[in-house]
Amino acid sequence: MKIGIAGAGGIGSNVAMNLVRSGITAFKIIDFDRVESSNLNRQFYFADQVGKLKVDMLRYNLERIDPDIEIEISTERITPANIDQLFINCDTIVEGLDKQADKKMVLEHFGQSKQLVVAASGIAGSDIATIQVKKIGNTHVIGDFTTDCCHVALYAHKVITVAASMTAILLSSWKRQ
Repeated sequence: MKIGIAGAGGIGSNVAMNLVRSGITAFKIIDFDRVESSNLNRQFYFADQVGKLKVDMLRYNLERIDPDIEIEISTERITPANIDQLFINCDTIVEGLDKQADKKMVLEHFGQSKQLVVAASGIAGSDIATIQVKKIGNTHVIGDFTTDCCHVALYAHKVITVAASMTAILLSSWKRQ
């Protein structure tokens, strides 16, 4: 099974780490962003990686867990014109993008496909009691569906809880295959 990860931030980096530690070994990770010091409280990066490309550093960190994993990376911005090519041969899609328009594009594009899609919505704030899972067709969306990081701070425990829930759905699907 090859997992396509759209965004290597709080959701993408933590889902990837969880999956590698659970035995998943094939990934395609897409993100054009660089590690910032403000990411370190909730993303799978370290202080000496600030300023470097997230996809490069995530591959490095994941290979430290399992040197035999296969990770394909891309620094392209995901667009309607390249989305199919970027996620070609991916059995599952993890949506971990920041901007609502980008999230919408990924969910609308893969929502009618055969691929399992896991996405996050409402991961800001500190309340984990309101985290839910909504299933729509082949897509599972996890979060509280209201708290937006534009208005509320992001905290590690909530981001990691959502990422862990996404991982559980992926692993459950993988075991059925």
